[in-house]
Amino acid sequence: MHKKILVTGGAGFIGSAVVRYLINDTEHSVCNLDKLTYAGNLDSLVDVAEHPRYRFAQVDICDAEAVANCFSSFQPDIVMHLAAESHVDRSIDGPAEFIQTNIVGTYVLLEAFRHYVSQSDKDLSEFRFHHISTDEVYGDLEDDGLFVETTPYAPSSPYSASKASSDHLVRAWQRTFNMPCVITNCSNNYGPYHFPEKLIPLVILNALDGKPLPVYGDGQQIRDWLFVEDHARALVLVATQGKVAETYNIGGFNEKANIDVVRTICQLLNEKISQKPEGVSDFTDLITFVKDRPGHDLRYAIDATKIERELGWHPEETFESGIEKTVSWFINNRHWCQRVLDGSYQGERLGL
Repeated sequence: MHKKILVTGGAGFIGSAVVRYLINDTEHSVCNLDKLTYAGNLDSLVDVAEHPRYRFAQVDICDAEAVANCFSSFQPDIVMHLAAESHVDRSIDGPAEFIQTNIVGTYVLLEAFRHYVSQSDKDLSEFRFHHISTDEVYGDLEDDGLFVETTPYAPSSPYSASKASSDHLVRAWQRTFNMPCVITNCSNNYGPYHFPEKLIPLVILNALDGKPLPVYGDGQQIRDWLFVEDHARALVLVATQGKVAETYNIGGFNEKANIDVVRTICQLLNEKISQKPEGVSDFTDLITFVKDRPGHDLRYAIDATKIERELGWHPEETFESGIEKTVSWFINNRHWCQRVLDGSYQGERLGL
């Protein structure tokens, strides 16, 4: 099966994993549409950049004319929409970019897709619009239950509210205009090529530099952790085989408190780094508890049994195997980190 897949945000963390998987492990053709903001880096795609089934277009998803031109020139069968502002702390400092990209940008894509499909000679069933979202739209999970696909939305941050809004837009376009849409909501991703503003890469790089390892509040916030390459496999499976109008939750079955994640990273670094930064004998000594994020949800946890039952997906990595691969990758790829940190972000605390 050969499909032409338009991936928005394909130079980002999850998007680049999807693009690499599509090129290296399938026969599909890819057009990567990315604005190349601070978090989008073509360095994450050097291994596939010259492949004949890959092309790149530097486009802002809010630019309706440019997006329409991409649809017209590439003629995709499937849209995988990953382009988004995604960092909660940044959404606290500057919500406007999140409203613009995540809500307006999704609207622009939906309209471009709708008009493109309406002008096609192919049957509607041959198209898909796959919207990639987050478990944060469900809000705070206070008990020992799990988020399921029918959990009511209760977003807490400007980021999660903007993603919830985009989810609702996709469902509205599916219902009103009969668009062949599918949605996935995922748990916290981690792995290679992760921009260093998020918890796991920030802790690894701060530790390697001998800097404090900031842990919000008491560190007891619980997240379900999903290795990014497992997520990429799941996303392609949903895009190509998922049922129209359905939602699929994707999780790693790995609930961990933030403080336990940080301590695990420190233990791995203690084992792997013989020459530690000056003044550091044990990386755990760098752990520093800081004031919590405003509106910080305590617990997220996903029930991913639907995608396992209906599409046969399950994560291949445990947290232990995935975090070991991640730590090793960052140790061995400091040059990538230095290139993507272009001066706009240097590991400082955001969202105060």
